[in-house]
Amino acid sequence: MNFRTQVEMAGERTEIRHSDKLMLFGSCFSENIGNLLVENKFGCEVNPYGILYNPLSIAKALREIMARKVYDESDLFERDGVWHSWMHHSSFSSDLSSGDCLQKINRRLSAASECLPETDWLIVTWGTAYVYQHEGEVVGNCHKCPDSFFVRRRISVEAVCEEWNAILQMLKCHFPKLKVLFTVSPIRHAKDGMHNNQLSKATLLLAVEELCRTFDFCHYFPSYEIMMDDLRDYRFYADDMLHPSGIAIEYIWDCFSRTYFSTDTLQIMKEWSEIRKSLHHKPFRPQSEAYRKFLAQIMLKIERMKENFPYIDAQKEMELCHTLLNI
Repeated sequence: MNFRTQVEMAGERTEIRHSDKLMLFGSCFSENIGNLLVENKFGCEVNPYGILYNPLSIAKALREIMARKVYDESDLFERDGVWHSWMHHSSFSSDLSSGDCLQKINRRLSAASECLPETDWLIVTWGTAYVYQHEGEVVGNCHKCPDSFFVRRRISVEAVCEEWNAILQMLKCHFPKLKVLFTVSPIRHAKDGMHNNQLSKATLLLAVEELCRTFDFCHYFPSYEIMMDDLRDYRFYADDMLHPSGIAIEYIWDCFSRTYFSTDTLQIMKEWSEIRKSLHHKPFRPQSEAYRKFLAQIMLKIERMKENFPYIDAQKEMELCHTLLNI
């Protein structure tokens, strides 16, 4: 007897390779997947605006990257001595100066603009269909400003599809090799209320379905369904009972890996995992000759990986080995 409801994965075989360039946008779930991709040595640009939740803000971010926008002080606002951008996560904010805030924003924007033309996969995680408008513009982040600053509304399936039909056509026109992978965040937005959260997620799911039906280069990964239908137990949630726990994220990552990675890619990940574990080994005698030989073996393994897979960037790990050897 089967005591689980397993979620079906993608029917067609769509492969993400280690040599591919990836760019991720979206909610904190995209950060989780993005960090795991980076950890496993995929070439990624993860959330160049920081965490964004709604489809309209993500679309606007992509438009700005394609236009190679450069932010200036007119794009910022100051509140309680801190400079913010309505489009950016608070990690870009600065209590030093507007210049410091702009430097952080424009550095990431420039990197993303350089990365996008080379991107093979755009991975987009939508979190909510609710948007906040300030002076008629949808914002990416409210920065804990009072509710009175904003008009809050739930956008329709049609509004999402209209915006993303345009942005997807533009992307494909400029970058013909690009493929897009959509997912809907399994994180529940409790502040919306449970019923409104479900309506919000349903809006996103219907919009993704329509876009994937329209564009053959668009695909969908069911992270929301895995969390809701397969892992439907509070032991798979963090302490707030809203976010997936570490175990749940690992499980969804495993589903993602089995769906999009080939046997060869999984083998590369396994070999790199062994190197990473070795680098985190705590020696009993760091000055010993045995430990120096141990580090030399790790460096040899990294060099072999670089020879076999030149697109893997292991510079930081090599520098760490040299640092440990010179202690």
